[in-house]
Amino acid sequence: MRSINLKKNDFRRLSLENLEGRSLLAADFVPGELFVQYEPAVFSGIASISRAQNVKIVERRDVFGNDSLDVVKLSVSKDMDLLKVAQEYAKLPGVVSVDPNWITEKFAVSNDPGYSQGWLWGMYSDDSPAQFGGPLTGNVFGSGAEEAWGANITGSNQVVIAVLDSGVDINHEDLRQNIWVNPGEIPGNGKDDDKNGFIDDVNGWDFINNDNSVFDGISTDPHGTHVAGTLGAVGGNGIGVAGVAWNVKILPLRTLDSNGRGTADQASQAIEYLTKLKANQKVNIVAMNNSWGISRYEPRLHAAVINAANEGILCIAAAGNGLKSTNYLGTNNDVMNVYPASFSTLEPTIGTAPARYESVISVAAIDSVGELASFSNFGFESVDIAAPGVEILSTVPGNRYENAFWDVEEEGWAPWSGTSMAAPHVTGAVALYAAAKPDASPSTIREAILRSATPTTSLSGRTATGGRLSVMDAINYTAWPTVSVSSAQGLESVNGTAGWINFDVSISDELSESFSVNFATSNGTAIAGSDYGAASGTLTFRPGETTQRIRIELIDDNRAESNENFLIRLSDLSTASARLGSNPGVGTILNDDTPQLIVNDVTSSESAGTFQFTVSLTAVSQSRVTVRVATADGAAKSAKNADYTSFATTLTFNPGETSKTISVRIRNDRKAEQVERFFVNLSRATGVGILDSQGVGTIIDDDGKVARTSLAGLSLNSMSESDWDDLFDEKIKRRFAWLLLRS
Repeated sequence: MRSINLKKNDFRRLSLENLEGRSLLAADFVPGELFVQYEPAVFSGIASISRAQNVKIVERRDVFGNDSLDVVKLSVSKDMDLLKVAQEYAKLPGVVSVDPNWITEKFAVSNDPGYSQGWLWGMYSDDSPAQFGGPLTGNVFGSGAEEAWGANITGSNQVVIAVLDSGVDINHEDLRQNIWVNPGEIPGNGKDDDKNGFIDDVNGWDFINNDNSVFDGISTDPHGTHVAGTLGAVGGNGIGVAGVAWNVKILPLRTLDSNGRGTADQASQAIEYLTKLKANQKVNIVAMNNSWGISRYEPRLHAAVINAANEGILCIAAAGNGLKSTNYLGTNNDVMNVYPASFSTLEPTIGTAPARYESVISVAAIDSVGELASFSNFGFESVDIAAPGVEILSTVPGNRYENAFWDVEEEGWAPWSGTSMAAPHVTGAVALYAAAKPDASPSTIREAILRSATPTTSLSGRTATGGRLSVMDAINYTAWPTVSVSSAQGLESVNGTAGWINFDVSISDELSESFSVNFATSNGTAIAGSDYGAASGTLTFRPGETTQRIRIELIDDNRAESNENFLIRLSDLSTASARLGSNPGVGTILNDDTPQLIVNDVTSSESAGTFQFTVSLTAVSQSRVTVRVATADGAAKSAKNADYTSFATTLTFNPGETSKTISVRIRNDRKAEQVERFFVNLSRATGVGILDSQGVGTIIDDDGKVARTSLAGLSLNSMSESDWDDLFDEKIKRRFAWLLLRS
């Protein structure tokens, strides 16, 4: 008898689990065919079930002769549930396995010269446990995209990715097949067939020139073409390079001109365009790639990103590169924001509520030896993950491929390096995930990309994940329910008695089982026994229960002191069906013995000439108080042809003083325009806390009907020479009106 290593019952169980544990896709097996492996004595039982199920026995095989296991091939009607039929046969004692006729196919390996000759390091993996490609195609710090290809995960033409950039060469030999075509437009008929307000937007739109040409020429649009190639150049076609996603639809939206310049308004319009395409025409836009950025906060742009998130569109954004003023060294985005990478869709903006989930993925760049690229911006709180971004080979206009370009101003060759090059690696991974798991929500995709990041020494403390992109790990990531504890705050006393802080402990999804989790407080700046009562214990959740509350008592005193905090940490989760999430929670004790600073809001017409803001203390201070006060732009700008005059100063309150008045000059123009806002921010207070850190100045236009074209945006004409000098030197100023994120 033929030797079998596994026990028959184990063999049957494993086989059925394999069958039940996956989605049965028609592309995976031959429809209507089952194979049953069994002990010869049970054939009569198989025949009986076949008659009862109206299943035809096509062939019976005695594979090894004598008393070895036999195999029978069955023909099942295509309108029958193959899995249920298989389960009936599996119930028979003596049946070892029941399986569909799985289709075998060779693994996808790129035959594109750029890949096989060792130039696409960003696509490579560590070749463990199996080697992919040839001997030149290994790099431990690559994205591992080749592993996904090896599992036949190469994308889908049902997944659409928008590329906001310079134009894309839609006729490039390695891109043409993957360019999106608007199903609602008839090319060249001069009509807006799909009624979206854009005539003949067959492949996208040019928001620079306001026309339907998404590619303006070889010399004008290399950046967008290079980005598109990394994201989605056709793979396996024997030419050029391979993108992370071989099969994807790229939607070009031209928002940068030939000099890498654009405006926040043009970017906002582009995002509004793609959001409406998904909302109204049901185009399956999964994500947008943004290899660009601006250094000023723009509420309308933020609102556009939030609205896109609400339609299920992820925002992948380059974290930004260092400028000449920083010797081209990357800076900390936690301190100096770059947008859209620094946006959060969980935060509201003027007139727009936050989204239900975080849609932004901010991407830094690493080199081929795993170091954070010297030019790459970073930020533990504001940059999420890193990806390959140094000397990246990709498509450029005119059926060409480059990993370096001639820099006219520097008069030398410069590599295609930058967070601009890193971002499309992540966007391509998003496209592959969406193709492999088409029912996944955008928040699930984002979670998989970030939680599967490979820990990398150079990124520890420099990105939120501390890791780099791992494409196949993201696709294989299992999203577990998470048990988290909230952060909270409370007053030191309430109505003359000691206060408290309530912490919510919650699980993201219901479990059908009970479980427990331990908690314990620990000191921060607040000290147990002096500022709050230490606590520890165990919470037990019943099946289906999702939230419990922990109440921590505070200790009231009469000391004037700064706000203090302590931690509450979860541990020892009892179930294997969930994981610990946000942890620890921070409890902030709001000291009510310390005066607090506040600033009022002001709303008036622009003809008022001056807005009077009052910075006040909630109580008399017995010591000297200082606070930094500075204006910040919203839709209202403080620049050439400005809406108001900016200022920054330090206010000093002597003992006994409780208020100071600040006057902000408002420019009265004759232009009909939207309501505009600016901000007065308080920071760096000494001796007191800040209860309200921002005053809002709302300028009401009194010049009549609002002009249709009066959209707030960042433009060259709206910036003064002093504004430019604060940001860039003369050479950079000539090259950038917007900060194009490329080296």
